[in-house]
Formats: sequence, structure tokens, C-alpha cells
Amino acid sequence: MQPRDRLTPKEIQVSTLVWQGLTNKDIAGVLTTSEQVVKNYLRTAFDKLGVWTRLELALYVASHGGANWHVQLGNGLLSQAAEWSRAVGEEGVAYGDEKRKAAASRGAN
Repeated sequence: MQPRDRLTPKEIQVSTLVWQGLTNKDIAGVLTTSEQVVKNYLRTAFDKLGVWTRLELALYVASHGGANWHVQLGNGLLSQAAEWSRAVGEEGVAYGDEKRKAAASRGAN
């Protein structure tokens, strides 16, 4: 059993969103929860994977398949078509919330 096999579906989701570059606040918006809950998921994922930082977590996810690393787990907890992935604008920029999206569109005009 690999360390990643011990992660819960939410820890996998949060880890993938960290890999995609979202902040804790953005992740909380995606999960419709608080930043503290996101921090709790991160702490437990760090412990289970043996990493110390968000960068190490992102590198772990990247080295194990990136966006589809949860599929390789084979635990069937998350589907291949992850609907919780970040929202991406036309320019390929991730938007964690509507305010940032609106600000980015105003800057483009």
C-alpha cells in the first residue's frame, strides 16, 4: 500500500486543487466550506504522504499523474471526470471565485 492509498476522497480533492494552484480560500470556495477545514485536510494529507509544504504536495501529485492521479489509485472513490476541478477562463487562468474572474476580465478590457 502506497501512502496515497490512505487518503480520503476530500484529501485527494484538496491535494489536486493545490496542484492546480488554488489558494486555501479558493479551495474553500470550490468545496463550499471554510479555510480552516481546508487546512485540516491539508494537514492530514501532509502527514499521510510524508510531505511538509504545499510545494512538496504539488510535486507529489504531479509525479503521480497530475490531474488524473486519483484515477491511478484504483480505489473507485472519485470518478475520472472530476467535476470539482478548477474553473478556467479563456486565457487558461484559474478562477477560484467570481470576484477574481470579474477583476481579470476588467483588466483585459
